Amino acid sequence: MRKLLFLALLAVFVSCEKGDSNSKDYKDASLSIDERVEALLPKLSIEEKVAQMRIFHANIGTKPDANGNLKLSKKVIEKLKLGIAGIKNPGEHIDAVAAAKMNNELQKYIIENNRWGIPALFVTESYNGVDAEGCTRFGRPMTSAASFNPELVQRQWDVVGREARLRGMHMCHSPEADLVRDPRFGRMSEAFGEDTYLTTQMVKNAVIGVQGNYEGLGNGTHIGAVTKHFAAYGQVLGGSNFAAIEISPRTLIDEIYPPFEAAVKEAKTLGIMASHGDINGVASHGNPELLTGVLRDQWGFEGYVVSDSNDIARLFYFMNVAESPEAAAQMGLEAGIDIDLYAEDSYAYLPEMVKKNPELEKLIDRSVRRVLRTKFILGLFDNPYINIEDVEKGNRAESSLELAKESDLESIILLKNEANTLPLDAKKPTKIALLGPLVTENTKAMFESVADDNIKFVAEKGFHLTDEKGGEPKLLPRDGKALDKLVSIARSSDVIVLFMGGDEFTSKEAFFTHALGDRATIDPVGPQDELIERVKALGKPVIVVLKHRRTLSINAIAEHADAILDTWDLSEFGDESTARIIFGEVSPSGKSPVTIPRSIGQIPFHYSMKEINYKKEYLFLGKGPLYPFGHGLSYGDFEYSDISISNGEITPDTELEVSVKVTNKGSMKAKEVIQMYIKDEIGSVTRPDKELKGFQKIEFNAGESKTVSFKITPKMLEFTGITMEKVLEAGDYTVMVGTSSKDYLETTFKLKK
Repeated sequence: MRKLLFLALLAVFVSCEKGDSNSKDYKDASLSIDERVEALLPKLSIEEKVAQMRIFHANIGTKPDANGNLKLSKKVIEKLKLGIAGIKNPGEHIDAVAAAKMNNELQKYIIENNRWGIPALFVTESYNGVDAEGCTRFGRPMTSAASFNPELVQRQWDVVGREARLRGMHMCHSPEADLVRDPRFGRMSEAFGEDTYLTTQMVKNAVIGVQGNYEGLGNGTHIGAVTKHFAAYGQVLGGSNFAAIEISPRTLIDEIYPPFEAAVKEAKTLGIMASHGDINGVASHGNPELLTGVLRDQWGFEGYVVSDSNDIARLFYFMNVAESPEAAAQMGLEAGIDIDLYAEDSYAYLPEMVKKNPELEKLIDRSVRRVLRTKFILGLFDNPYINIEDVEKGNRAESSLELAKESDLESIILLKNEANTLPLDAKKPTKIALLGPLVTENTKAMFESVADDNIKFVAEKGFHLTDEKGGEPKLLPRDGKALDKLVSIARSSDVIVLFMGGDEFTSKEAFFTHALGDRATIDPVGPQDELIERVKALGKPVIVVLKHRRTLSINAIAEHADAILDTWDLSEFGDESTARIIFGEVSPSGKSPVTIPRSIGQIPFHYSMKEINYKKEYLFLGKGPLYPFGHGLSYGDFEYSDISISNGEITPDTELEVSVKVTNKGSMKAKEVIQMYIKDEIGSVTRPDKELKGFQKIEFNAGESKTVSFKITPKMLEFTGITMEKVLEAGDYTVMVGTSSKDYLETTFKLKK
């Protein structure tokens, strides 16, 4: 008996020495996050673990009833018995206060109806601010990229994080770190442009902003970012969603990975979403080298990886790289996908699969740890609910609305300004016609709010671009009477502002079934070219406000317009902001985050292509792009002079500084984006024509000069060499500092080793 007692005491002692996780309470907030995870995980059944690896969409039965109270479908009630990793978009179609109340009720139900009281992640997205009713509507990511102002982007996404958390949300399937270089791709405006460095700066600051510099996560003020789509999603062949991705490993490492790496290492993104596509034949959702090797082993990512919509199951029935749905589930699990988004035919099979292959539970535990860890980081076990009074005070705050306007003003790009057509005199009696298919119901009112009473406006949309059917919109036949009416209005006006380009129906996501969004051409649709040709023939000043979500080959617009303001897709105050630019309240300072081609036949056509790509032009086509990357005019008149470099040589252990004098010779205060590009003159592999390595946005008073300096570091000169290792090669380099990728001063230096 004494021997048995001794053994029992010994067992207790050993258990304590090992810090037995089961003796700790996962609800104890004094424990570390890892301790709390390890205390909770062993308690879960295999079914409960798998429930923490699944997200369903709220549209299957999570909504408010007529009185605003939570209403759940039988299907949802059944799912929530075991708990759930998360729910996508609960309350997206109701205002912020109503959403917060409903989501509090939903979270309470979830906590009280699973054995361990595990809260759920409520997930949103952000393309124009929080993707939900009643939030501040910002411009799209491509629009804000045109600001070339990462600090502004960080402030914008800070508002996104705050407004989302006030609704009861916790994660955001944004931002996109994809490079977009093919304007046929319908999702182009969801990303930050064609350039690696610009996208890296914008994504990093978006993640920092939405997560409240990480501190906002546990404080309950911000949400976690899920940076997507890892990797190379924007490089689909033909610009066609779900198509194959063929990309060189060198390009992948040097150009595609850096924005994701910065999101992980510098911004500490909580999540990563895998790409719909493959990479050179290997499906991303079944790619352990990508999702574990690069992401975790090389970069040290500790968050969770979520599938894109239904994509684990598609390894079987679409990608044809798995023999069965179960094999697809195992492939995704082994690759490193922690959460299955939406599917009923993938991770739902895992409990039964574990019975046949118990070793799978180790991989399941790995994923569940990551999900639980995220919920603890967000403080959901300790503070799962939203204070409704905070929502009423914080959502759509005046400061947020002003920020949307500020972002617009810094993002509008002046592509052309023949004979200083802009700005217009806000005090001169003028009749201005606001015409074209992108005129909205409040365009006229917004222009009137900016101009003096002696300026009279007439507004007419004229025609629509499509039938505006969501899934597969159709082009409309030419409406001659509508065109005649627009021309007649223009004839009786002093100045014509044409609102042209594209909309949410001419550029959108091509969903897996019953939806098209990519295009085989990038010419403006409908009779827009005819409209500008006829209006220009009247001999009146013609200003084009270009609204769009994909780059367009605007040849007729570029030829006939006296001035072009490229606005992409601005905030809810977009037309007001545009009017303020037109009447000269503020000088435009946006720069194009993409190359604007003359023809779809020039694609691929980004500024940083290999130098050898520029050897020959095309027959019967003008030289180069319509407008280069980084282009954007100003009401100021900026002169660059006196470029200098601190030393003619750099070594692997030293840095250089390049400086240039910039003078605003104009009569108006204006901001300028000074851009630095570097060209490797001779490399062991063919090298880009030039690469953006720095930029600064600086305001200049009229007549003011400033010396602007950039550091050049050895890191900027690294690239992936012949052996697929990062190299730093001795030789000649050219550094260019200027106002665009085509207009600059240059000097040279040597790298010596």
